Amino acid sequence: MLQFNKLDKSLVISLSLLGIISCLFVHSSSTVFEQYTSSFIIKQFIYYLIGFLTMYGVAMLDIEQLKKIGWPFYWAMVLLTFGLFIAPESIARTINEAKRWYQIPVLGSFQPSEFLKFAFLIVVSKIIVAHREKYVRPTFLTDMRLLLIIAVITLPPTLAVYKQPDTGMVMLYMSMILPMIFFSGIQRKLLIIFTAIPVSIISVVVILYVKFNDFFTDKILNKLSGHQISRIYGWLQPYEYPDSSFQTRQGFSAIGTGEFTGKGYMNNNVYVVEKHTDFIFANIAEEVGFIGAAFVITLLFFVIYRIVLITVEAKDPFMTLMGAGISSLLAFQITQNIGMTIGLLPVTGMTLPFLSYGGSSLISNFMLMGIVMIIHNSYSGYMFKTTKE
Repeated sequence: MLQFNKLDKSLVISLSLLGIISCLFVHSSSTVFEQYTSSFIIKQFIYYLIGFLTMYGVAMLDIEQLKKIGWPFYWAMVLLTFGLFIAPESIARTINEAKRWYQIPVLGSFQPSEFLKFAFLIVVSKIIVAHREKYVRPTFLTDMRLLLIIAVITLPPTLAVYKQPDTGMVMLYMSMILPMIFFSGIQRKLLIIFTAIPVSIISVVVILYVKFNDFFTDKILNKLSGHQISRIYGWLQPYEYPDSSFQTRQGFSAIGTGEFTGKGYMNNNVYVVEKHTDFIFANIAEEVGFIGAAFVITLLFFVIYRIVLITVEAKDPFMTLMGAGISSLLAFQITQNIGMTIGLLPVTGMTLPFLSYGGSSLISNFMLMGIVMIIHNSYSGYMFKTTKE
């Protein structure tokens, strides 16, 4: 059985510090304006406690056990994700035009799309490793087959999540799966094609927006939902669409007024919608300023740094793929969340890992940390041992 001393201590300390910071600023951001009947600090503390226990529970598994739970967990999350389309409002309420959560008494809500990250990570890694074992000398066609299998497994539930709608979660899936494909060792020609397609699509969209704005609006933008259109206009033209950009402008204002040292804990006075969730970074920067915000960013990227170091030590390709997926997902999520908070990127409803309020997001990320602990434990116990005759 795994002992606590086999967990990566620096990661545990970093996550504990993030937990303290999260609870403090979830409390301050949810109480100052009296928009809620009570603080969320108790629930966030409970979520963190569950998260640490979940991380330890996952870490107790070995690699073979992790592989075995991959497919059952995947199918369970897929069924729950599609089940949201037919679930009655009594157990799956529509909130802000989105139907993403099952309501759980006492604990709150459960978002299956968050836990699809854990499922995708395991099954895609298994598929890639199995492919490499079967085709020692892969060809263009065999690697095309690999991409097709990954698409069949990931696209249906991803499209279901997109229809909820939850574009931010779709972006998270892609940020995790695409690097895993990149490190899978597929043919270079195929990798170039695979990379060129999204780059070309983005380039065409940018050109249409800049040079042919009417066509862009009529043929592309109007195909999106009203909520998505509102967010895009609020990002691209914040002062022409003040209602759509209200959250972004207020978040930017909160960060700016925090200046270098901040206004002090519990002294935030810039109202931001859902400040304790997606925009918690704005509250942190407002109360503790540039110094405190820089410390938080450093702490977050130290977590990624440790994951990368742990992954580099892994000799098993299955572990390497999972480590690459986890580190790239967290790096993208942190960049996107902070970027949208300061107005550089569009608002996507993406949480800030280990800091934003929310049980599903927090616990699912701790499950990923449990995998990191498995990778760490797989070699740390043998690093200095010698074999006796």
